[in-house]
Amino acid sequence: MSLHARRRGLLVQWPTILWLALVWVLLWGELTWANVLGGLGVGVVVTLVFPLPAMGFSIKVRPWHMLRLAWYFLSSLVQASFQVAWQALSPRSHVHGAVVGVRLRNPADLYLTVTAELSTLVPGTLVVEAQRITGMLYLHVLDLAASGGEDAVRDDVLELEERVLYALASDEELVRAGLRVPGRRGRSGTASGASGAAAPDVLPARAARTKDGDEPAPPAPADPTEEDA
Repeated sequence: MSLHARRRGLLVQWPTILWLALVWVLLWGELTWANVLGGLGVGVVVTLVFPLPAMGFSIKVRPWHMLRLAWYFLSSLVQASFQVAWQALSPRSHVHGAVVGVRLRNPADLYLTVTAELSTLVPGTLVVEAQRITGMLYLHVLDLAASGGEDAVRDDVLELEERVLYALASDEELVRAGLRVPGRRGRSGTASGASGAAAPDVLPARAARTKDGDEPAPPAPADPTEEDA
């Protein structure tokens, strides 16, 4: 790597350097100039020796949608907490767990990770497997009936992913996911089809089985005798 590339990498990754310096100071447990400068030095060395890989996509932080995501997550957190507490305290509660597979709209690492982490933090659900290539999340649900069934669980995860995309994804990522870009009129479903993204990826997620997540078989071709008639 050239000297120019290293300098550019340091400029881009300065938040990481500051974060490492903060962790260094916290580990020492004392705020001194020596610890701060030492933390900055450690951050620079770690960033140069172990550079983060470049992301293949760009993000666009939307503050309003970040607030909507936070509100939706907190609401789900409180509701699920009361639900799990009631199931634990109810003597006649019959819990039937299940593993549900959900195919996400966008399998990019960032959005898949954020969606999986937020889903795991909600009581009663736990992501047991995540597949980067297919964009599949497999969640263990504590009580499938109380959660509304498989379709309701998938809808909740897809709604959470949609809010994550609106909060962090770029306009191009939203179009490829078949979502409307804020500030533009109309839906972007036709645009996603024109860009080469597979818009039907969202639909099989709601009909996929819980184990292998295979897409449904395509419809059988029409009978030629019926067309002649």
